[in-house]
This record gives sequence, C-alpha cells and structure tokens, in this order.
Amino acid sequence: MAEVYKKKIIGLLKHADYQPVKLGQLAKTLGVDAERYPYFKEAFDQLRGAGHIVMGTGNLVSLPSLAGEIVGTFRANPKGFGFIVPREANSHGDLFVPPSATGDAMTGDIVVAKVRRQGMRAGQVRYSGEIIEILERAQNRFVGTLAKHAEGWLVQPDGSSFVEPISVDDVTAKNAKAKDKVVVEMLTYPTAECIGRGVIIEVLGRAGQYDTEIKSIVHQYHLPGEFDGKCIEQARQAATEFNPDRPGKREDITDKVVITIDPPDAKDFDDAISLEKDGEGNWVLGVHIADVSAFVTGDSPLDIEAKARGNSVYLPGKTIPMLPEVLSNGICSLQPDQKRFAKSAYLTYDQNGRIVSRRFANSIIRSTQRLTYQQADKALKGRTKGVKSEVVALLKNMEALSRAIEQRRTENGMIHLDLPETELVMDKSGRVVDAHPADDSYPHTIIEMFMVEANDAVASLLDKLNVAFIRRIHPEPDALTLKNLAVLIKAFGFTLPRSPDRAAIQSLLAAVKGRDCSFAVNLAVLRSFEKAQYSPLHIGHYALASTHYCHFTSPIRRYADLIVHRMLDAYLQNRLDQAKDISAGVDLTEIGKHITFTEERADNAERELTAVLILQMLSNRIGEDLACVTTGLTGFGVFVQSRKFGIDGLIRMEDLGPDQWKFDKRTQSILGLRSGHSIRLGQSLNARIVSVNVPARQLNLTPAEPLIKPAAERKETGKSKKRKRVREKGQPPKARVQKARKQKTRKRDRRRR
Repeated sequence: MAEVYKKKIIGLLKHADYQPVKLGQLAKTLGVDAERYPYFKEAFDQLRGAGHIVMGTGNLVSLPSLAGEIVGTFRANPKGFGFIVPREANSHGDLFVPPSATGDAMTGDIVVAKVRRQGMRAGQVRYSGEIIEILERAQNRFVGTLAKHAEGWLVQPDGSSFVEPISVDDVTAKNAKAKDKVVVEMLTYPTAECIGRGVIIEVLGRAGQYDTEIKSIVHQYHLPGEFDGKCIEQARQAATEFNPDRPGKREDITDKVVITIDPPDAKDFDDAISLEKDGEGNWVLGVHIADVSAFVTGDSPLDIEAKARGNSVYLPGKTIPMLPEVLSNGICSLQPDQKRFAKSAYLTYDQNGRIVSRRFANSIIRSTQRLTYQQADKALKGRTKGVKSEVVALLKNMEALSRAIEQRRTENGMIHLDLPETELVMDKSGRVVDAHPADDSYPHTIIEMFMVEANDAVASLLDKLNVAFIRRIHPEPDALTLKNLAVLIKAFGFTLPRSPDRAAIQSLLAAVKGRDCSFAVNLAVLRSFEKAQYSPLHIGHYALASTHYCHFTSPIRRYADLIVHRMLDAYLQNRLDQAKDISAGVDLTEIGKHITFTEERADNAERELTAVLILQMLSNRIGEDLACVTTGLTGFGVFVQSRKFGIDGLIRMEDLGPDQWKFDKRTQSILGLRSGHSIRLGQSLNARIVSVNVPARQLNLTPAEPLIKPAAERKETGKSKKRKRVREKGQPPKARVQKARKQKTRKRDRRRR
C-alpha cells in the first residue's frame, strides 16, 4: 500500500497547478482516511528520506527545486529549442533548453544538462538548461524519403520527432532512387551549424506504396519481425503433439452450446461463451479462454520471445502476432467444430446480474458456431438466416444477462466513453479509398461485459489467494486534474463539481450524448484520466469501478494474460506454493513496465500508419470539404477532427478570416476582437483541405465557408456602431473607458488639493 501512495503523492506534486500544502492537507487532497493514513505516512517518510520530496518553510510539502545538473529525456521542437523531462521529479517541471544550448541532442536522447537560473517572472524563478553530455542515444537509424537537391542527396525523416533533413552520400551503393523510402544510419548528428550526415543501409521501396509504408512503420517503431528457428520448432512440435482426444484431467464440455463472436477478419479466436441456467434458476455464464499456457511453458524459447514482444500488433491490413500462427491461428484458436483446450470461468448470477458464485476449471470445448459481430446483431434483430436455432436462443439469453450486468456495473460507477472509431476501406493494393464508422452494435458490449466480468473474477480469486500477479491498473485522477476538468467543462456550457466523482462524470456524459460537443467532451474526460497500465500494485481500475482487475481473456495476443493463466493453472492443480515461488522469482514491476511499453508502441504504430494511409488518400482530394469538430484551441490555431475519417487537422489563426483572433484560455475559446465571432471546443465546423504533408503527418485546413460575413452583410446593432466609432478614433472600447476614468480621477484629485 505504501508503494501505491508513493505514486499518488509524486503524481500530485508534479501537477502544474500544485501549490505547496502541509502534510494533513496533502492527505486530505489525496482522499486518505484514518484507516489508511499510516500507509500514507510511511510512503511520505520514505520519499522524504530518499530526497524525492522536501518539507520547507511552514512545513509545506513540495518537490525539490532545480539545482546543479539534471539527467532526463530530451524533447526537441522544430523551432530549434527543446525541453528536458527530468528522471527525478522537481518543483519546476520540465527544463527549457534554448536553441544555442541543445548541442547535437535529438528527441528521446538521455542527456545531462547544467541548470542555469534566468531570473524571476510573475514571482517565480525561471530556469534554462545547457546540454553538456548525451548519455544514451534514443536511436541512430531513421526512416525517410530520399530526394535530390542542388546541394546533394537528402533524406527527409518521417514523422514529427526529427524534422531536419539528413545528408547522404553514395546512394548508388544500395541502388536507391529519388522518392524511395530508405533507412539511414547516422554518422554525425545535426548541430546548430550543420545538418546530420548518414549512410543508407536499406531501401524499403517506393514511398507511398502500402508495403513500403508497412516496412517504414516496422522500422520506425522497432516492431518485431519473423520468429527465429527455435520458436518455430517449438510451435510446430506443440502442434504435432496436440491430441484433443487425450485431454487429461480437463472437464469435457464439448457437448455444450458454445460460440465465438469476433470481427469478420479475425483468425485468433481466444474467447468463447456458454450460458445456461442452474437448478435454482440462476444464470451460469461460461467464459472459455484459449489455454495457451498448455503449449507455451515458462522460460521456453516461445515464452522468452512472447515476453519480448509483449503483445500482437494489429496494423491496417497486417498483423504481427505475439505467437507463431501455427499456434495463434491454429491449435490455440477456438475454431468452430474443433476440440480445443481452454481455461473456463463459470460465473453464476441472479436475475439482476449480481454475482452469486464463481468457479474455474481446465476444460476442453468445441465451438458450436463462429459469428461475426454483425451476424450476431442481425440474429438478435430477427434476421437469423445461417444461424443455428440453439445459437439464436443463446444469443438472446446473452443479451439479457449482459444488460443486467451493464446496469449493475453502471450503478457501481463504471464510466463508458463514447469515442467513435473509424474503419478504413482499402483496395487490393492496400490504398485507403474510403472510411466509415466502425460497427458498434450491442454484441460488442455483450462480449465486453463478459470479458470484464471474467477478468474481475480471476483477479478477485488471486487476491484472495494472496498471490502476486500482473494487474491491469487504472489510477484514479488526482484532485487537481479533476478540478481543471470541471473548469474546462464550463466552456461547453455544462457544470461539473470541482471534485467530481464517477456519478458526476457519468451524468455529464449522459447529458452531452447526441450533441455536437459530445466527442470533444468525451475526449476531454479521456485526457483527464491516466492511461491504464500493467503493474503488480493493487490500485484497482478506476474507469471500470473494479477493486480487483487483471487481463485473463486474451492470452493469444497479450503476455500479461499468459502470466495470469499460469497462476490460475497452479491454483487448479493445487500447486499454489509453486506459483508463489515463481512470482517471487521474477520482477513483476519490470515486466509490467515492459509490456505497458510494448502495448503503447503497438497503439502508436497503428495510429501512425492509419494516419499515413488516410493522408495519402486526402492528398488526392485537395479542395474538398470535411465535416469536422473542434478538438483543440491554441494561440496559433484550431485543431479539428474529421468526423468521417477520424484524422486531425489544423486551421491556422491567419486562415480563420479577416479579424484579429485571440485565444482566451479562461473561456477556452478563440475570439474575433472586431467581429465578436467565437470558436469553441466541440463546435461543428466544415473545413476545406488546403494541403497535405504525408512525411510530416500534417493536414492543413481552412474554413469551408467564411466565418466572418462581409461588412455589408452584417447588421449593426447600437452597441456595435458605438464600438465602431470608438475604433475609428484609434482606441478599443475598454481602453477608452479606462482612460476616461483616469482623467476624471486626476481632475477630482486636483480639486481636493
């Protein structure tokens, strides 16, 4: 518990709006009650003893101040300056590095910087840094497009993390041509005076082609490639030795009605569902998960490789599996009419969807039918062609139970964000030709509810057994973040308490449902949450309102689930002491950090490739209009998202129209000072495509229709005419009133003298 509070304390003190408070107020802000105060105090004392926090004048708690030198990760800005994110939190936050002091550091490099005091501003000490050493390069290879310029051959790197061109020599050594996508290894890094130099080590293909862009993303994100010989040999041996007619001590439920529901293009079916009633009229839900642990043993070549990969990667049109396909799409996949090994969670519910009991077993199953989400939805709506009668009956019962579970979890505080996803339409060559909203029919919710319940049940069991395991945690947002969310929500015309609980957030999301601002509000709530992660810390899952939670239901594609399966297997075979020894012998914290990283890497790779493919399509649609919604406002422009394609674009301030535009942070709006026109978050806006920069991942837009009407068309009110007369005299209204007041005060003072 002390480790949990360490995380919460540091998280709160790092917040930009944190003001130093005394220990008691800190505990109150973090919601620490009397029962848990000793754990909080233990965490505080440990952090203070290690120098991570300090207690200063007036016993106010804060992070240590900047001084001397710091070590951190450098983040470069295209304008030449950058910031260092310190390894150890401090009261100042990230350290600004001016262009003249960045050396040849690049984004992601681990650097040492000398801290310099720059004086005071607004009552606060200002600091800057000078990079004096690079401890570790983030990468020495980049992917980009080759081009011939007057000064020689240059490679323009993909993405926005490194935007400077790289000079390359002897392009003929790899038969590279202009407009080829290439991999460059750095020879010298860029400085303030010179661009970097490199050598081409691989030609990926013609820029813009699907296969080339896939290779580019794989290199850029260091995604895994083919499995080595030992892994393939182990997988083939497991497939050869698999004998479903010799299941051992497994429960045989091959005669039960069991179905899988997955996307149309899925091949790795790792979860199946059964549902029956017991003698007392209660529902008995069976969640049957592919038993990967029966084929991938700990510390084997496949286990080591699966741990390194962390998860499968799903890119548009391509999957990079965590396990060889002979397992993931073969003997582990719960294919219809095939006997398969599974781990089954049997969850018994009353008619209101409340848990009555839980039971777990090793089993052998046979899927009755494989359905897509669309097929299941049609069957529930009465279009049952091609669906077996017993499966239709099962689906109806599944829907009834799912709705009861969903209602119960919602009453307990589960938060559901409505953030529509986009599904790409691709031609045979891999080019995106269109997009449409992804299917979100109710069968998705059915499977989601059942998987969440199974994950919750397994975590509850392992906690009861006092076994250390990898959890899926989602920390509660800190008080300052929730306070800022409440302020932001006011800009949408809604109210939220300064310290909103789950019920308040649920009410907000229900209030905006179906409105133009729904997407932006849901996005704002999402951004106020921390990312879910893997860790042995017992924090719970905030968004799901679960005290106990782990991942159990996808061991084919997630290593976290495979670890949990091994723990559950030890329990089922009465080898719990052995399981405790195993968990004690591995660093679950480090494993959690690694698989959290690989998950984020996969998400980022998928997001970037999706953006590339959409931008390629939009580059052929210059001048077309997009229906958008505003998602971000800054001092330099408006960020919008296309409702159809889900791609973000920027309308620069100077392109908004003939006015003096100003960003008002307090009201979260951009105001036209002359016209009075305002742009707010969540506002619908039709935007026209001006230009597309695929390598830089940029979409530039302009309003499709003028935001400001021509002067002749604007009907002037009395107030606007008065403001116009004032402007003609050379002063804005507010300035003129203030000046008049000052003159009046001076006259009064002279009379008094």
